[in-house]
Amino acid sequence: MQKSLSSYVFLSTLIIGTVMSISSNNWLGAWMGLEINLLSFIPLMSNLKNSMSTEASLKYFLVQALASSILLFSIVIMSLSDNILMMSFYDTNLFNLLLNSSLFMKMGVAPFHFWFPEVIEGMNWLMGIILMTWQKLAPMVLLSYCISFFLLNSVILISIFIGSIGGLNQISLRKIMAYSSINHMGWMLSSFLISNYYWLMYFLIYCFLSISIIFLFMKYNIFYINQAFNLMNFSPVLKFIIFCNFLSLGGLPPFTGFFPKWIIIQNLDNYFLITFMVCMTLITLFYYLRVAYSAFLINYSILKWNTLINYNLNYSLILNFFSLFGLFLCMIVYSIF
Repeated sequence: MQKSLSSYVFLSTLIIGTVMSISSNNWLGAWMGLEINLLSFIPLMSNLKNSMSTEASLKYFLVQALASSILLFSIVIMSLSDNILMMSFYDTNLFNLLLNSSLFMKMGVAPFHFWFPEVIEGMNWLMGIILMTWQKLAPMVLLSYCISFFLLNSVILISIFIGSIGGLNQISLRKIMAYSSINHMGWMLSSFLISNYYWLMYFLIYCFLSISIIFLFMKYNIFYINQAFNLMNFSPVLKFIIFCNFLSLGGLPPFTGFFPKWIIIQNLDNYFLITFMVCMTLITLFYYLRVAYSAFLINYSILKWNTLINYNLNYSLILNFFSLFGLFLCMIVYSIF
């Protein structure tokens, strides 16, 4: 009871820190909100009975502390730049790049992604959902205030490339979801080149798709691909739903995940960037299809230790229904607005 109460307290503080960061009218308040968010997330993800969780929480703390120190250094220097007569325009741009780099490191996008897959690997699925969705919100909102388009284009290209190539030959579903998140972060950052409205739409749909598929992993306590193969012994329909969700997350039409990519392709003017993004996403779809194809054709008879957790499956099935068949609804809403 006491542990559950403390978890609710830390979770509430996590939400308060993010809201404080995105609603602050100065950079110091935004930095304080990020620190409150960090210090409330560390106790949630650490587990003294699991050495991998403890190691992941330590890695996360060190990386986030480094990013926070760079962010604070950039904020202080740029706030003093008006009083320093010798500071040139290029020096101000340099500190703006540092400010952007610290936010990129907090989000875990490439080339600042070195910590992200390893931290995800040491977490349970619930903490993984928070790290892949909610923890991206505050840094991305802050990034929209001070975005450096020179650095942004490079980060988009590297993130989509790393997210596509890194998922190849992975057997851990947590690492596959981590590299998929890096790939989607590249697409989300490209939406900043169009409008913040498109970023918000992409972010909400990505959160919805990730939560819908991870809820099923939580339900059946699945962490590796061979455990997902064995779901045929539970239900062939459930196995079909899980791997169709993978294809939706990869952006294959006619699933819902294709809708935000379609909107960005329609509205982005940089044709080289669009071509590169689409080609790299095809690689992502390749390893999703490879996993799904093997899962549909292979049925393992060897027992895997899958411990069912008592989650309500009805909510997961509703989420997965909209994940697979929500493209038509999204098209109607988009045509209206």
